[in-house]
Amino acid sequence: MTSDGPRPYHHGDLRRAILNAALDVISADGPSALSLRDLARRAGVSHAAPAHHFKDRTGLLTAIAAEGYALLAATLSEAADLKDVGVRYVRFAREHPAHFQVMFTPELLRTNDLELTTARALAGEHLRTAVSAVPPEGRGVDPRLAGVAAWSLAHGFATLLLGHNLDDPVGDQDPEEVFRTLSEMLFRPKSA
Repeated sequence: MTSDGPRPYHHGDLRRAILNAALDVISADGPSALSLRDLARRAGVSHAAPAHHFKDRTGLLTAIAAEGYALLAATLSEAADLKDVGVRYVRFAREHPAHFQVMFTPELLRTNDLELTTARALAGEHLRTAVSAVPPEGRGVDPRLAGVAAWSLAHGFATLLLGHNLDDPVGDQDPEEVFRTLSEMLFRPKSA
């Protein structure tokens, strides 16, 4: 029996294969470059196959964001304290830049998706718990605003780092150590 061309590879986990291909595209060219048809071609399956798992492009991006929040929550759950939460946040952004980019672009997502909202809430709870553990003299009287400050510092630093805006000031220093220093400047007990 002869073949007219390469046979498409049968994936044991097509959903994972499509997610991985999408993450590769986002890493290289951003979320605007995503096409379900192109992802199907890359996976060697029919152009309709990805729609069975994600329905449409928004569904795919929502799945990526939900996965990202779940990974972030798992990473933050291992943190020792608020400073470590921030370091782990920055590390997550560096290790999962495609997830990170999609997670914080709500116009790309179905923001009411149950998997997404659940994973997002869990990640947020880890931040709130870490902020609550800081004594009031180290975070101020409003823990909610302290949480916004901590998140802003970690997210801003990670975003600037991924955009290569900190290449000069950080140089060859370990970005996680630089972040530790910055967080110590913000969250420390006030001297008498």
